[in-house]
Amino acid sequence: MSALGRLLPLAVATLLAGCAAAVAVPPPAAVEPGWTAAAAAVRPVGLGLPGGAVLDDDVDFAGGVELVADSDSPLHSLSDLKLLGDGTFLSVIDNGLLARGRLRLDDEGDLVGLEGLAVRPLTRSDGQPVVERSERDAESLAVLADGTLLVGFERDHRLWSYGPARRAAERPTPLTAPDFAFANNDGMEGVAARADGGWRVAGESGGVWDCRPVACTVVVPFPETPLPDSDYRITGMDRDPAGDGYFVVQRSFSPPVDARARVRRMAPDGSLGPVLVELKLPGTTDNFEGIAAVVRDGATRLYILSDDNNEPAQRTLLLAFDVRD
Repeated sequence: MSALGRLLPLAVATLLAGCAAAVAVPPPAAVEPGWTAAAAAVRPVGLGLPGGAVLDDDVDFAGGVELVADSDSPLHSLSDLKLLGDGTFLSVIDNGLLARGRLRLDDEGDLVGLEGLAVRPLTRSDGQPVVERSERDAESLAVLADGTLLVGFERDHRLWSYGPARRAAERPTPLTAPDFAFANNDGMEGVAARADGGWRVAGESGGVWDCRPVACTVVVPFPETPLPDSDYRITGMDRDPAGDGYFVVQRSFSPPVDARARVRRMAPDGSLGPVLVELKLPGTTDNFEGIAAVVRDGATRLYILSDDNNEPAQRTLLLAFDVRD
């Protein structure tokens, strides 16, 4: 969201940043054709000053890191992430790239680092990289029940299948998307796999749809008045691996500096449950847009990711939370 990048001042990021030194991310052991290793560093982050983060009684913080990259690095503007089951994650970058890496956990299972970062271009059906701003704005992704990688784009609103997630085909094919005229920069921010092989879509300004290869059906109608930036809008979604619902991350922004995030459950009928995680000043907060959910040690592990908009006043944060059902 560009407004947040323009208005959130450097002073806020400096206030919230920890004093820990950044540690280089170990590079990939091998780089497959089409991928390029990407250098970066990480530093640990907590939940910030008291009075900021509010966690439900059944939620525990499980570590966090800030991804630190040079200004000309491709590792900026990460917009969503999903996990592949072995600690490998995929992320889309809203200038037309796909990123991947591995999570590093300590002996207690807390998130302490990343390793093996690499990027590759997202491509069109002809195999050529997406280059125009209107076609490269990747904002969401999901790994479907059969392992297919789905990427959602806005501006030119569409869903594309890149085939098996671990290989990411060079010639994507279109998938069914909601028949709705999304606003230019308020598109399909939340996409999640459904247990039946389909996919669920949430619009940033409202509306929820369930999709199959033949059509999408409305779950929650788009509101008469689109949700404003100051409301909590869905910016990421993943299926609950331990149930029949979903987890969503929501973002709220009110100028000049009030950026907030919430994590909630979404029921199959699209209704939202109580707030599980709330992030706000004076604690750690930023432009959170991505979420991934996996089962770990009898709990549900959630990872949420912030998009720094390639702005020095923002940070790329990856935070982990355990939800005890």
